[in-house]
Amino acid sequence: MDYAVIAYYHFFHVEDPHAEAKSHKAFLASLEGKGRIYFAEEGVNAQLALHKKHLNAYYQYLQNDSRYEGVDIKIQWFDEPPFAKLTVKGKKQLVALDRKVDLSNRGEYMTPTEWKEQLESKDANTVVIDVRNNYESAIGHFSGAIKPDVATFREFNQWLEDFKKEHDPKTTKLMTYCTGGIRCEIFSPLLKEAGYEHVYQLKGGVIRYGEEKGDTHWEGKLFVFDDRLVIPLDTMKENTIGSCHFCSKAADTYYNCANMDCNALFVACSDCISNTSGCCGTHCQHTGRVRAFDSTTRVKPFRKLAHDEKLALSSGK
Repeated sequence: MDYAVIAYYHFFHVEDPHAEAKSHKAFLASLEGKGRIYFAEEGVNAQLALHKKHLNAYYQYLQNDSRYEGVDIKIQWFDEPPFAKLTVKGKKQLVALDRKVDLSNRGEYMTPTEWKEQLESKDANTVVIDVRNNYESAIGHFSGAIKPDVATFREFNQWLEDFKKEHDPKTTKLMTYCTGGIRCEIFSPLLKEAGYEHVYQLKGGVIRYGEEKGDTHWEGKLFVFDDRLVIPLDTMKENTIGSCHFCSKAADTYYNCANMDCNALFVACSDCISNTSGCCGTHCQHTGRVRAFDSTTRVKPFRKLAHDEKLALSSGK
């Protein structure tokens, strides 16, 4: 596999996120990089892909900037770039929580080894919280974890208010995890602010845990925000806990509805997705602008169509 799929985040003061993004994008473009990188005043959050021949050049680029000292970079390998293009932007916030948090008051890190040991020895007062969206936890999660029914990260604000009513901040020990770690970095200060004294977060997230511990204590697979969509923590095991949106048969393949006016994300088995031509239901299959669906190709998120292609769909040609 020739492409490094890189994920990292790092907190440092960014004076001008938009200028930072422009400079970073220019360098990555010179390396033919693809991915999504966001800068905000509090730092950077990055997911990108580079051919292995360009990896050292990017490492050197980061190392030449002292602000990146100590950055924790996670790498997986794939046979093609799992991103359609290169997007590097300045934003108001790295994670859409819609409120300020005190990053100096984060939870205590647990290494994958410590996390595994705690899972095996936790008592009734220890609660494991999945700090991801409901469609992510539906196909994979740590055994026994609480899986909040939220569709966006900002919904954790209200979720925490309800959670606090049932779990005493003085006696409850909280273990939090997310895909790569950044959502726990933002969420753990909220837990501390809510009065929880014992707050821990999985360092490096599920990605790093999978590298070191495989799928021990993990059920299912991991949702990722790129063209791969779903990856196993242990490539030697088939571990499916999701179910088809139509027939409820075991499945963990995500699709975007082929109807451009819907575009809903859902899980389907190969038989059902073929029967509906890539749509989430019969209404979407026969109404509106429906993109062509090919069940023989690797599943990827749908790309935006060119203007003339959209017009052709709209006119029914």
